[in-house]
Amino acid sequence: MTIYLVRHAKAGSRSRWDGPDEQRPLSKNGRRQTAAVTDALVDSGVTRIITSPFVRCSQTVEPLAERLGIPLEPSDALAEGAGITDALELVEKYADEHTVLCSHGDVIGDLLHHVETLGVALDGDRLEKGSAWVLAFADGVIVTARYVPPPA
Repeated sequence: MTIYLVRHAKAGSRSRWDGPDEQRPLSKNGRRQTAAVTDALVDSGVTRIITSPFVRCSQTVEPLAERLGIPLEPSDALAEGAGITDALELVEKYADEHTVLCSHGDVIGDLLHHVETLGVALDGDRLEKGSAWVLAFADGVIVTARYVPPPA
């Protein structure tokens, strides 16, 4: 089974956004990135999409959910600033499904650090917006982690 850790696509500038950060939407470039994320994952067997409740995360994976006909499941465990414990519980809970977890750089970074402490080699420490890390599982254990860069 596989978990896809997707970092949200490019959002509008924090400094130019005057609303709550949780409501900051994707930029024009970010909306273009969502099409590439969708195309990359639509045939991967994904059966569940769990996302940070922040608008920029849900907007990143909404097109994929629509094409697959599955609901988005918001989770505070993937919100920016969330602790690692809850995010790890999600990974463990859904290790037996092809699942997308859409989150933020801090949460994904913490998860990758944990993966590395398990002895799984990472091919770098990149976390660009619109990118993904593909965690492959065997018998409930992460066996590989592969980076997929964002669309150009």
